[in-house]
Amino acid sequence: MLDRLRPPRRTVIVGAGLGALATAAAACSSGDKPAAAESTSSAAAPTGTPGGGALAKTADVPVGSGIIVDDVVITQPTTGVFKGFSPVCPHAGCNVNKIADGKIVCPCHHSEFNLDGTVAQGPAKKPLEAKAVTVQGDSIVAG
Repeated sequence: MLDRLRPPRRTVIVGAGLGALATAAAACSSGDKPAAAESTSSAAAPTGTPGGGALAKTADVPVGSGIIVDDVVITQPTTGVFKGFSPVCPHAGCNVNKIADGKIVCPCHHSEFNLDGTVAQGPAKKPLEAKAVTVQGDSIVAG
């Protein structure tokens, strides 16, 4: 009698697998960002605000370097010139994760990009995709 009350083993295993799949799908679509990327800036990378708020303060982006904030790489190749890029490496789709010695670095296959987004060292063959950033007062904003 007890055996008739228990679900078949296959049903339990399939149910557990579907539950795990649903949990993974929910985690992927929750909008959570991966851990913050590294930067050579001594200041902590500021967090952008939704809806077009400031991504960073101009003082947070060192001349001859940059920072990675949310889904934007912001560099200042020369004093007062700010550039924005997608963090996605065009080689294999990994995100760049640090800016060191004047280069934007991808950890997956060690592609390096200059502060203007151009390729400094492959295997990437295309530059980082530009993202529009503008300076408003002492803030850098998307757009």
